[in-house]
Amino acid sequence: MTWIITKYLLTAGMVVFISEVAKRSDRLGGFIAALPLMTLLTLVWLFVENQPEEKIANHAYYTFWYVIPTLPMFLLFPYLLPRIGFWFTMGASVIVTIICYGLFALLMKNFSVELL
Repeated sequence: MTWIITKYLLTAGMVVFISEVAKRSDRLGGFIAALPLMTLLTLVWLFVENQPEEKIANHAYYTFWYVIPTLPMFLLFPYLLPRIGFWFTMGASVIVTIICYGLFALLMKNFSVELL
């Protein structure tokens, strides 16, 4: 139980740290958020918990493919925010990202990369 609490605290601490940095510097906050810190932390958790190397490698592999369809959201969000407000922008970003995931998964199937 202590291990799970430690994992939660460290992982949540990263989110809090990034949001605090972003309050002070848009650029630095964005840079830190763009780093694969959560993925690296997840890979560490998997390793420390003695998960098979194949599972750890698969996590890194699929993370790469799942990042690509999220990229349009990062362009859409700043465009929509001043036009329709925060919550509608969040909703539109989620919908567009889901659509991009689906389309990207269909496209990648043609290259024998199974994402869904």
